[in-house]
Amino acid sequence: MRVFKGLSELPDISDSVITIGSFDGVHAGHQKIIDRLKQLSSQVGCENYIITFHPHPRSIIYPKDKSLKLLSSLEEKIKLFDNYGVDNLVIVPFTIEFSQISALEYIDKFLVGKFNPRYLVIGYDHRFGINRTGDINLLRQVKDTYNFNIVEIPAQEMDELTISSSKIRLALQNGDLYQANNLLNHPYQISGKVIRGRKLGTEIGFPTANLELEDSKKLVPMDGIYACKVNTNKGEYNGMLYIGDVPTVGLDHRKSIEINIFDFNDDIYDERISVEILHFIRHEQKFDGIESLKQQLHKDRDSALEYFSDCAQRPKAKVCIAILNYNTQHLLEDFLPSISYSSDEEFDVVLIDNASSDHSVEYVNKWFPEIKVIQMSKNYGFAEAYNRAMDMINSEYIVMLNSDVMVNENWLDPITKFLEENKDYAVAMPKVLSYEEQDSFEYAGASGGYIDALAYPFCRGRIFDTVEQDEGQYDSVESVFWATGAAFVIRKELYVEMGGFDNDFFAHHEEIDLCWRLRNAGYRIAVIPESVVYHLGGGTLEYDNKRKIYLNFRNNLFTLFKNESFFSLLWKLPSRLVMDGIAGLNFMFQLKFNGVLAILLAHFSFYKNIFKLINKRRITTSVINKYRIYEPNLEGRFQGSIVFQYFILCKKRFSQLSFPK
Repeated sequence: MRVFKGLSELPDISDSVITIGSFDGVHAGHQKIIDRLKQLSSQVGCENYIITFHPHPRSIIYPKDKSLKLLSSLEEKIKLFDNYGVDNLVIVPFTIEFSQISALEYIDKFLVGKFNPRYLVIGYDHRFGINRTGDINLLRQVKDTYNFNIVEIPAQEMDELTISSSKIRLALQNGDLYQANNLLNHPYQISGKVIRGRKLGTEIGFPTANLELEDSKKLVPMDGIYACKVNTNKGEYNGMLYIGDVPTVGLDHRKSIEINIFDFNDDIYDERISVEILHFIRHEQKFDGIESLKQQLHKDRDSALEYFSDCAQRPKAKVCIAILNYNTQHLLEDFLPSISYSSDEEFDVVLIDNASSDHSVEYVNKWFPEIKVIQMSKNYGFAEAYNRAMDMINSEYIVMLNSDVMVNENWLDPITKFLEENKDYAVAMPKVLSYEEQDSFEYAGASGGYIDALAYPFCRGRIFDTVEQDEGQYDSVESVFWATGAAFVIRKELYVEMGGFDNDFFAHHEEIDLCWRLRNAGYRIAVIPESVVYHLGGGTLEYDNKRKIYLNFRNNLFTLFKNESFFSLLWKLPSRLVMDGIAGLNFMFQLKFNGVLAILLAHFSFYKNIFKLINKRRITTSVINKYRIYEPNLEGRFQGSIVFQYFILCKKRFSQLSFPK
């Protein structure tokens, strides 16, 4: 990440995606905005810039206001932005003079003159210019003049940012590090210079580094003793932190911040250190004398060491099961209990909630407190919700599991074992059976996904509406073309590198699109039938729902256009027009007029988005070339027409199809 501490340091910028804000604490809500910024800059092919101000504008405009308490110093904020993968950070010195420029001058000379934005990601309540007269309405009025687009962060999401910051401050003031660090999505830290103290700690056998904060406005947590990690120039160490007024000794000075660093004897006076506060041990208390204090400090150190020992014995999970939820509390009640038996190995579970209006989140928080909940500000669908949540998940493998799936005990172990042993496989899936008829395959995935020459999808065990019984006929491990989104296991690194799901898909076919991109980069996709799950299917949207038909046809066209070779498209697109027309006639003969309308709308949407899709092809090709490991392979692709095989030749079972050796 490049850091510019002033506008004079900026290079000439021809194109950018920018956002502006204080980003105090760079908490989980801010990370969603950062993720959106990164995705947008990746889509349009230019760098992203975060613009922030220092000092905090409130401290300049209201210099007598002493209530401002910051969650991050400037240096801490820089480090956090770097950790979250921002391209460029611009720190603008905030002065009275800067606050006095007009709103139009702010746009013309500052935003456009310095950054030439293609996109401005901004909150609905963003104010700028003298007396804060500029707002998003003014930006909308001039955006065409200056040729930039606005991505508005809606009111609900902006309110959530404010609420999250307030919750973090309250949690820290109450010593609730679990809540604070969970909302931050990283440990809360304090930083500053090590100064000389009275050396009382050394005298009683607990030498401490006395910390002078680098920002006097930094929020200091509640007085007490904490387990912490200390980052010095020499490395990272465990320790315990004291915050308080030294009541036992009765010193009359400002609040003391002292760190006893375990197994450390170096001289670090005048060095900058950073302290990650991890766990509250006890409240501050006054003792009868120094001897009582020493005895308690020994107990405190034992408590801190026990905390670190527990953390060390708890292996970092290689796998995270990420369950997407939207108003499906009834499904969570039925299927969440089985999740805890997914593996003999350590694994995490997160619930990604798409702004449910039922009591799903409350139910999970109450009955499954070990499950981390990632709450979205609105329903982003399947594709974008997973993309937004990805930066908050830190594991080697991501398991995307539908909320209407029941799993078998240890179902994950054969899949992760296979992926560990076969590094050229990017994705794997289990065999998917019907929850309601458990001796039959389930429509969405069965025993592996395939496509035909025109990109119509089908499965080993399900072709169109014909679903086979599971008699063990498809129990071999196979390299398939796509894996079902109902139980989709992928290497997180590859998910990020390949750009994740396409946000525009909303739901349906996004997994096929991603698998196709991975195949074009030389990776393979596997089905591991030893692993079995049971899918209810249609739990959120019935299969013959008009919107579902629309998304299936539209997204299938999007997938074909984005991933197929240019010369193949010259004949395949016209062929698809004819075939989809036949599908529309079939709906008409069945008097399913919603299906006819859905197909028409799908094609209109495809043609309307053709130039956007051309740009996506360009970006996709660039990404694939960057991360390619082998040439594209055709495994899992049927070279003929599945429509012809099924409707004309009456081949209803997968085993009746002929694939080239």
